[in-house]
Amino acid sequence: MTAPTLEGSALEGEPLSVHLRTATRTQHEEAEGTSFIGSLMAGDLDVAAYADLAAQHHAIYSALEAAEPFLRADRHGARLVFGELPRVRALEADLTTLVGPSWRDEVRTLPATERYAARLRDVAGTWVGGYAAHAYTRYLGDLSGGLAVKAILQRTYRVPDEAVNFYTFPGIAKPKLFKDEYRRRLDALPLDTDERERVADEARTAFRLNTDLFRELAEVHLPTPQDP
Repeated sequence: MTAPTLEGSALEGEPLSVHLRTATRTQHEEAEGTSFIGSLMAGDLDVAAYADLAAQHHAIYSALEAAEPFLRADRHGARLVFGELPRVRALEADLTTLVGPSWRDEVRTLPATERYAARLRDVAGTWVGGYAAHAYTRYLGDLSGGLAVKAILQRTYRVPDEAVNFYTFPGIAKPKLFKDEYRRRLDALPLDTDERERVADEARTAFRLNTDLFRELAEVHLPTPQDP
């Protein structure tokens, strides 16, 4: 694919981070409202379902974080690289606890995960705006709800600290301040109106890919999934 550039002046008016939040509200709510997420948070599933989610996350974050060399080579993309954020090693530690040291031989990625990872490989490592869209949907969500999700998982499924590294960011002492800085860097990307809309479209795609994944997980782990 031909990667769009980020040349031009930053658009005046609504910050990109605000635009992404409003532009993706429907898709975000749809992803959060899937039966798999509702059942997981309600304690209606089991540890195997949580481990399966972690395995899918590992494939997704591996694809997303493979974009780092491309980003570091771009003067705008380099500002979106934070050493505190990568999740792959945390997920590997979680899977070792949840599944065992041979987890790579035992877990499988779902078709929806394969599509999600393929999309990330197509756009995150070739287009700074594409990376920004997907990183926004993943990392800011992880930081916003991670501690609450961790508490629910430990309370309902009795998993140890060693199984919830994904939801812990030891390098970030003050998540709100970190998120504010992350948003400032997003907002500083020099995007014109058309490019902002392309980024928003990609963020909507990211949430739809998440929804597809949660629906497939529901088909595996719920006897009667309620998703449309």
